[in-house]
This record gives sequence, structure tokens and C-alpha cells, in this order.
Amino acid sequence: MQSLEALKRKIGSAEDLQSVVSTMKTLAAVSIRQYETAVESLTDHVQTVEDGLRMALWHSSVPLQSPAVDRGTGAIVFGSDQGMCGQFNEQIVNYAIESLPRVKDGRDLWSFAAVGARAALHLQEAGFHVDSELPVPGSATGITPLVQDLLLKLDDWHTRRRFGRIVLYFNRRQSASSYHPHQMQLLPLDAKRVEQLKQRTWPARTLPMFTMGRSRLFSSLIHQYLFISLFRACAESLAGENASRIASMQSAERNIEERLAELRAGYNQLRQTSITEELLDVVTGFEALMQELKP
Repeated sequence: MQSLEALKRKIGSAEDLQSVVSTMKTLAAVSIRQYETAVESLTDHVQTVEDGLRMALWHSSVPLQSPAVDRGTGAIVFGSDQGMCGQFNEQIVNYAIESLPRVKDGRDLWSFAAVGARAALHLQEAGFHVDSELPVPGSATGITPLVQDLLLKLDDWHTRRRFGRIVLYFNRRQSASSYHPHQMQLLPLDAKRVEQLKQRTWPARTLPMFTMGRSRLFSSLIHQYLFISLFRACAESLAGENASRIASMQSAERNIEERLAELRAGYNQLRQTSITEELLDVVTGFEALMQELKP
């Protein structure tokens, strides 16, 4: 049987761990808000780029995909570098693997870039080669440098590997402590979406004009579209990661509370038993003394 001091030390350790878990849950909630704010900050930028695309696409025959590009696929998987986020990485990696064709005509059709060491590890454990492994930003200010690195990777896939399809895989937060795997086709542009942009009525009475070449303008707008899409995917993945961490911390809190209840019950029972034994010793000693004092 454990001593009272040993149980008291275990209770203290469990209470310290409970405090750490509570702090981590609070930090995760704060982090979610900063990534949500980062996504919200893109609203005006998105509207400007869409308006520019509408203007460039009117009466335009700009191709959505170069005929020289083959059907290879580049996949960017957003995961995490840190742990304590449940099945966050496993789910998005499995989702990506299940949605991609593996081999056609004896050659690979895809190439992976992983954002996060844990996502890269799960891809490699599943038998897939990871072309690039990039670190996950520690805050919203680190998203832009990551996106710039990803744009360089996209350029390499397009010009050297001749990939014509780029897909993003990331977890999108659904509530304070839940998320869902999501995929987005980055390139080529969705034909239905482009048609909707072309047919949308211009909000002002006068139509806009541009002076630079249509192809050059379209290329610049596509670059901005890629930047926004990658930025949003990364920010939403980070929000989803912290939502998963909140869920893990909530589960840990419940387990710690149950363990503390067991330890405290055991401590109280042992303490009561110890007090009872001491009282019995006192009573027994008193009775023995009284027997000795009798004439």
C-alpha cells in the first residue's frame, strides 16, 4: 500500500499537469483567433483579384491550362510540426492518399510537398516520396514566407516537371474543437468558377479599363490568386491544428480529473484508516494503563 506522502506527491504532480494542460488549451484558443483574423484580412484582397480576373476574362480567350503541360499532379499537404494534436496529421495524409491516383501507364502521376515534419513522416511511412518538407509557421506573420517558398515549388512543378494539376490538402476548422479534411484544386482554374466570374454583373455604372497587355495582367492576377489560396489554406490548417489540440487537451483534462478523483479518494481513505488506527492505539493504550492502575 502506498504511503500518504507518496499519494500526496502524485496528487501534486497531477494538479501541476492539469494546470499545464489548461494553459495549453488557452493558448490554442488564442492562436485560432489570430489565424481566423489572418483569413478575414484577405477579404478585400480576394474581392480585388476576382474583379481583376472578371475584367481580364471579358471577351478573352486566355487558356486555363497550357497544352504543353501533361496530366501530372502536384499535391501540397498541410500538417504540423508539433504533437499533442490527436489524429490531425494521420487524417489529412490518409485523405490525400485516398484521393490521388498512384500509377498510370507504369509511371507516377504525382509529387508531394509536405508542410510539417509530422505530415512528411506519415507520407514516408505510407511508402510515398516527399519532394519538399517545409516547416509550419509559428504565427500568422510566418505564413507569407512559407507561401513564397511554396510558390517557388509550384513554379518548379510547372516548368520542370510539367505538372498540369496542383491540389491542396488541409484540415479546415469546423468548431472550437473540431476540423474536417478538405481539398482544393489550385490549378488549373475551375472552369465553372471562371464562367461565373465572367457572367457576373459589374457593380458600377461604368466598366473598368486596363492599359497593360491582357496576358500580362492575367498572369499577374493568377499569381495573386495562387498567393491568396495558399495563404488561406495554411491559415485554415493552423486553425484546424489548434482546434485538434483543444480537443486533445479537453480529453487530457477529463483523464486528469478522473485520476485526481481516484488519488484523492485513495488519499482520504488511507488518511482515515491511519487516523482510525492511531485512535485505536490510543484507546488500547489507555485501557491497558487503566488495567495496570487498578488495585
